[in-house]
Amino acid sequence: MIDTEHVSCDTCTAPAPGFFDASDAASRAWPRVDIDANPYKASFPLFSEHPGIAFLDSAATAQRPACVLDAQKRFYETMNANPLRGLYSLSIEATEAISSVRRQIAALIGAVDEKGAPRANEVVFTRNTSESLNLVARSFAPTVLEPGDEVAITIMEHHSNLIPWQQACRAAGATLVYLRPTKTGELTDEEIAAKIGPKTKIVAATQVSNVLGVRVPVEKLARAVHAQGGYMVVDAAQSVPHMPVDVRELGADFLAFSAHKALGPMGVGVLWGKLELLEAADPFLTGGEMIDSVTESGAVWAPVPEKFEAGTQDAAGIYATGVALDYLANQVGYEAIRSREAALVHYAMSRLVELPWIDILGSIYWDRHHGVISFNVRGIHPHDVASILDMHNVCIRAGHHCAQPLLAWLECENLACCRASLAFYNDRADVDAFIDGLQSVWSTFHA
Repeated sequence: MIDTEHVSCDTCTAPAPGFFDASDAASRAWPRVDIDANPYKASFPLFSEHPGIAFLDSAATAQRPACVLDAQKRFYETMNANPLRGLYSLSIEATEAISSVRRQIAALIGAVDEKGAPRANEVVFTRNTSESLNLVARSFAPTVLEPGDEVAITIMEHHSNLIPWQQACRAAGATLVYLRPTKTGELTDEEIAAKIGPKTKIVAATQVSNVLGVRVPVEKLARAVHAQGGYMVVDAAQSVPHMPVDVRELGADFLAFSAHKALGPMGVGVLWGKLELLEAADPFLTGGEMIDSVTESGAVWAPVPEKFEAGTQDAAGIYATGVALDYLANQVGYEAIRSREAALVHYAMSRLVELPWIDILGSIYWDRHHGVISFNVRGIHPHDVASILDMHNVCIRAGHHCAQPLLAWLECENLACCRASLAFYNDRADVDAFIDGLQSVWSTFHA
């Protein structure tokens, strides 16, 4: 936890109040976006149903715009048939709808060939990021891991990008190595050099921490592991909703994210992987549609990606995911998202440091927090904080955030903290309600 009276990081030491002065440093001049106005909330039906709510839990799941909800309904009303399984027009239309989303996602994340055409067959649909990462750990890892090898992850990983690697290492006789950042969440070059070496076969890392909000230098990790002949796995669950993601620029060999954090439906996940690596891996699940042929004694797998998509997929959800990603990237646009969310984080941090009983986790600098601010109210359990805020119609997350090793390393009492996560559809009124609620939390326990 960071002392808000005097902040230290790996490159500077500065009093907290000066940090919020735009003249402090050009690189930290706050983005001048009108966060009083909100042109986005009207597009989200939940906010119409709950007009007084301040929803600050988008890192867990985002709200859905009407166009996404309409898309799911439209699929069932106009093309409800099993993709790939019928030769009649409805099934063909459903098949093309899913194929179109596959191409859209490949283009969105930069998975294209030398002519710029999307490599759609490298996009596998799963249920969520967790399943995607489990697929890599269970299906691909055994093709490269041997006894004595190492897998490196950061201590900041969500359990979904930690437990699968514990299991993979145990099965292969490999060792799991943890990269540990500074207390503000920065991975130093020295730590990367010390932890990624000749024995490292796989590095798996989040692009943005779901607790500290810090952006992890995935590009550096990828260069380091590729220099050893290894592979880079990226958890992009917290980055795809907030910033452009390009697998080539990142140096990724695999990348995973969930639709529900990116304005899409729950129950749809994406795994991208290089074709040759996916082809080398065995199926994660077996059954219908993932086969080419079956006999009494064996089976021949279908080509990638169908090889990893056993059974009926959530076709309506995948179709709606395409609409969600189009809304995110094109109708709102990543530049507008980044500037608005940065302004919201800046304002929220400036209000939080006015409260002397707030301890912020990670960096005190607003530009290190990509939509996520984790904190504790001194002497009050996070569950109590969240419950009282709920009485004030403010929604935050409290608990371990599926990152217990990180909270243990940060020495968080009760292995828990509070987390407020912002999205472009939030505004100044949401932040003000949050701060007012925190003041009520403090006064409740200090009447």
